[in-house]
This record gives sequence, structure tokens and C-alpha cells, in this order.
Amino acid sequence: MRHARAYAFAGFAALVVGAVAFAQTSVEPLPDNPPVEAVPLDANALAAVAEARPGDAQNGATLAGTCAACHGLDGKGTIAEIYPNIGGQSERYIAQQLALFKSGERANAIMQPFAAMLSAQDMRDLGAHYATQKPVAGIADDTVVAEGPYKDLKFYEIGQQLFRSGDGTRGIPACLACHGPAGHGNPGPAYPAVGGQQSWYTARRLEEYRAGTTAETDKAQFEIMAAIAKSLTDEEIQALASYMQGLHARPDARTLAAIEAAAANAPAPAPAPATEAPAEDPATTDGQGS
Repeated sequence: MRHARAYAFAGFAALVVGAVAFAQTSVEPLPDNPPVEAVPLDANALAAVAEARPGDAQNGATLAGTCAACHGLDGKGTIAEIYPNIGGQSERYIAQQLALFKSGERANAIMQPFAAMLSAQDMRDLGAHYATQKPVAGIADDTVVAEGPYKDLKFYEIGQQLFRSGDGTRGIPACLACHGPAGHGNPGPAYPAVGGQQSWYTARRLEEYRAGTTAETDKAQFEIMAAIAKSLTDEEIQALASYMQGLHARPDARTLAAIEAAAANAPAPAPAPATEAPAEDPATTDGQGS
């Protein structure tokens, strides 16, 4: 049955490849759009995912062939300005988001048709596959801020302060409390991994939280983020997104020591071969000239 479902899913991909190709002609981020009416919604999608068994990464790798056009087999978005990275994201979070697309609680004209074809177990399997992929890291913006409350800080340092320490005066907790110091997330409550994510995508999600409106039935997790994001300025949202784009795990002390030791013990490069002196001209050698 799994193989049959995989073939059916691959067949369905041909029907939507035109939409994907159209999306790839634009460099504008894809907004969450109204649901596609032709795709039936499944109000039980989230409940079904919660009851599914842990994902099978091997089957997920098969299913991911259709996701690869946008997200890559390794979870790195194929066009950085359009598709978010999902490599290294937790299994539960990916499955949960797919279920939200399928139920229509999170509306997106591209993702909804794909999610509609997936069973709850498919969603867990896809999540398991992408969870095994390595997260990527981008580059944070180190432009010096010229004016305003953060004058003379590098732009990403605004986000770094909020991510690491929050702002107690505004009731903003440190982002790392839930998302981890390297942005790897928390698989228990399905808090997402955020390190290395495209900055435009993170900024857009923070703006959605700040707006405080959602179609999700279970709003508990959304409201956690909405309460945090409501106090963020546009500059802070962009800076946080930039900082998280460049966020990645630092090697532990043992690994760093091994790297340094290997560099210290590396053999010195062999000296360049000596250049032979040119033979003397007998006509200009003492005792040989005219």
C-alpha cells in the first residue's frame, strides 16, 4: 500500500508541477493564501497525526521526491527567496504543519493540494525523513545601525540580544528558552527549529504572530508566540530573522580541541626545491678570460 500511495502521490505531482513552475518564476515570497476550493478539507487531520505511529524515515525519503522541487531532498529550499528550509526540522512539527494545511487551518495555495494527498502516517514519515537531514545556516546582516535606539549596533546584534536575553521590561522572554541556544527547537512540545531559516520566512511568521489572528482551532501555541511578538518593532522582527538565519551549532569543546590539535600537528609544508645556480660562463671566470 505504501508503494501504491507513493505512485499515486507522484502522479498527483504532475498535476501541480505547473503551479510550482509558476511560483519559481517569481522572487517574491509566497504568502499564505485562501484555501483552494477544489481541494477538500479534512477537519480531523490534526487528530489523525496525533494518533499516527512514529515516522518511517525510509518511506519518508520516497515521499519526499515530490517535495524536492521546492524544498529539496535534503530540506534546503531550492530557491532561497521563495521556499523555506525544512532540513533538521522536528518530525512532529513538520507533520503538524502538514495537517494544518490539510485541514485548511493554515491556508496556502501551493501546500494545501500536496498535503491533501497525504495520510497522517505519510506526514509523520515525511517529518522523520526531513528531521534526519542536516540544517543549513545562512549569513546574518552585520550592517551597523545608523540611528534609532539600537544605533551603532550591528543589525543582527539587535536580534541576538532578544534571542539570548529577551527584554524583561516588555515581557519578552529569550527565544532560546523554547527554541534552544542554537535554534534547534524543542521536539517535545513541537517548538520548531529556527536556526538557519530564511530570514524572509521567519520575519513573515513573526508578523503573522504579531497580527494576532489565526484560523487554527487549537490556538495554545499560536497565542504563546502572539503574546511575545505583539511588542516587537519592525526593526526587531527583521533583526531577529537575520540573526536566526545565521544561527548554527558551535562545535563542542572536545571537537574544537581536536580541530586545533590536528592543525597544530599538521606536517609543515615541504620546502620548495632549491633553484640551481646558473653555470658560470668560462669567458667571465677568473683565469679564463682574454
